Amino acid sequence: MRLVIPDPKNFRTTEETRWVSLARACTILGVNESTVRRWADEEKIRCFRTPGGHRRFAENDLVAITNGSVIFNEIGNAAVSRIRRELTGKSSDTPWYKDLDADERAALRPLGRRLVEIVDNYLSGRGDRDQLDTEVDEIGITYGQELFGRGVGLAQAMQAVVFFRRSLDETAKQLSARHQLSEKDASRAREEIAGLADRVLVGVSTAYDQN
Repeated sequence: MRLVIPDPKNFRTTEETRWVSLARACTILGVNESTVRRWADEEKIRCFRTPGGHRRFAENDLVAITNGSVIFNEIGNAAVSRIRRELTGKSSDTPWYKDLDADERAALRPLGRRLVEIVDNYLSGRGDRDQLDTEVDEIGITYGQELFGRGVGLAQAMQAVVFFRRSLDETAKQLSARHQLSEKDASRAREEIAGLADRVLVGVSTAYDQN
């Protein structure tokens, strides 16, 4: 549904909405100006321009996004705990992981943690999207090179990526239900996770193709 952009002549007398500057919007959200502008252009935040050309943003929309970001950030923290629990559990069915020794696991662990951080950044809109995409591609290739160099077969490498994706997806699903996230926001979170996992999968496959 298209957001209704108010008439600039009426913004001072609108009781249900307080309009704030770009700088204030950035402070509330904890993101940079380009991100706030992008969200406004995508109509995720109500916005209009003053006669002088300055943007004004609906404060209640910013607060709503901030509340959602807290939930999205929790996805990353919960996913790390879930992944660790599943990898070390007695009933864990992760042969690709069990076949790695302690040093090999230690070498791969930082890549996994960084991927979770990027998921958080994606979902809460922090950072430059193009730079994050590039880093995800590089992580996928590095992950593939590490696994290949340690004798892990391609099928097991694919299992590792699928495991990572499933863990994030299940975590997002559970937290979305717990916090009663809207269907739209829950769907967006899972789409973002799927897109990132696909990029990692391509990166891992590329690494194996190059060897």
